[in-house]
Amino acid sequence: MRAFFVLEYDGTNYAGWQRQKNGVSVQQIVEEALQTALSSPVKVTASGRTDAGVHALGQVAHLDYDGSIPPEKLCFALNALLPEDISVKQSGRAEDDFHARYSAKKKTYTYTFIESNVRRPLAERYAARVYGALDDAAMNRAAQLFVGEHDFRAFCSTGSSVKTTTRTIYNAGVERRGDQVVFTVRGNGFLYNMVRIMAGTLFAVGEGKKTEQEITAALLTGERKRAGKTLPAAGLTLKSVEYV
Repeated sequence: MRAFFVLEYDGTNYAGWQRQKNGVSVQQIVEEALQTALSSPVKVTASGRTDAGVHALGQVAHLDYDGSIPPEKLCFALNALLPEDISVKQSGRAEDDFHARYSAKKKTYTYTFIESNVRRPLAERYAARVYGALDDAAMNRAAQLFVGEHDFRAFCSTGSSVKTTTRTIYNAGVERRGDQVVFTVRGNGFLYNMVRIMAGTLFAVGEGKKTEQEITAALLTGERKRAGKTLPAAGLTLKSVEYV
């Protein structure tokens, strides 16, 4: 039978979602726990990779298995075996044609900044620390330029091998939450490091170092140098995945 589950994890100590030769991944830990729970090896497919250090509130995955544990009880069996920084929030029966990656319609990510001139050890686990105050209103205006269907080649790390760099962004915005500034973006898919580069571009706007015109030029020309830098992974969280 096919089952789905929704995962929350702190990515700090992992080499990303996907299994790696030279590092411990979230996928490896989850599959090892499942093998123990089900007494047989299984392969888990997620909605997409999260890179080393990236967190998730709503990563979705699926697996096929034979066993006596009902799909809705898998979460409890797994959580008894998983480390404290990985949790299965929900599990259940999935349709046979459900695919965590290919059935996904929309994904939402957040990137969080913390404004502080001194180290913030706890906050910096889930946010990028910046010096001084960001102009969040200017960042929010600039974020609207991402909305719609665009070629995001300028917002993709070099070396990415995809058929097309065109993606659709449904919503994008920046809001202040005390000393935190949060960028939220929802789209039909994202390129390698795309959200971290979008956040880096908005960061430059918030500092007054880039303008909306430069973002427009980056979208039109596809030139990577016109976009901002790739920000650290710690500030990025996969918030949710939608299938309808």
